[in-house]
Amino acid sequence: MSLIRRWHLVLLALIAVLLWMGRSPSPVPEQTELPQVSLLPVVAAPLQQNVSPVAELPFGQYSLRLLAEFALEARVLARERYRLGREAELSPWDFALGWGRMAEPDIARQFTIRQSGRWYYWRTEQLPIPQREVEISSANMHLIPANDQVRQALDRVTSGSMVRLRGFLVEARGEDGWRWRSSMSREDTGDGACELILVTEVL
Repeated sequence: MSLIRRWHLVLLALIAVLLWMGRSPSPVPEQTELPQVSLLPVVAAPLQQNVSPVAELPFGQYSLRLLAEFALEARVLARERYRLGREAELSPWDFALGWGRMAEPDIARQFTIRQSGRWYYWRTEQLPIPQREVEISSANMHLIPANDQVRQALDRVTSGSMVRLRGFLVEARGEDGWRWRSSMSREDTGDGACELILVTEVL
C-alpha cells in the first residue's frame, strides 16, 4: 500500500471518529413512570433510603434495578463528559461532588481535582481538613438522566456551583450479562466506591 493511500485511510478514519464524537446525544429512552423520591437534599450529607422491594424497569437496551432513594446538595468540584463505551450510553457525565465542609468554597478551592476513566483524583498542597473527612465528604458520581429535561439541566451545571439532585441508586444490567452497580455507602474508597445515580430531579 502506498504512503499516500495509507494517509488517506488514516484521514478518513479520523474524520469518522470526529463526526461520531460530535453527534447529538442519544435521546433518553421512553420508560414507565418512576416512583417519587421522598427525600429532600441537604448539604450536610447525602440521604439514602433503601427501596423495598427492589424495583426494576426497562431503560433502552438495559434494565435498571432501583436500589435506594437518594438525595444530596453538594458543590461540583469538577465534572467530566464521557462519549465512549457502553457506560457513556447510560451515564454521559461524572460529577465529583463535595458536601459538608468539602462544599465550603474556602475548603474546596484548596483542592485540585482530576477525572479520568470514570475515577476522580484529588490533591492539595496542605490538607485543610483531615484526609478521612475528604474521603467521606466527596465522591465521584455517575449520573444517568431519567428524561430529556434532566439531561438538559445536568448539561447546564458548571464546576464550582452548588447542585441539588434527587433520584435512585441503581444497578444497570445488559441482556448479555453486563452489570454496573452503585456503591451503597459514602464511606468506601477505591474501585466500586462510586455512586451510579438515576437522576429524576435537578432542583
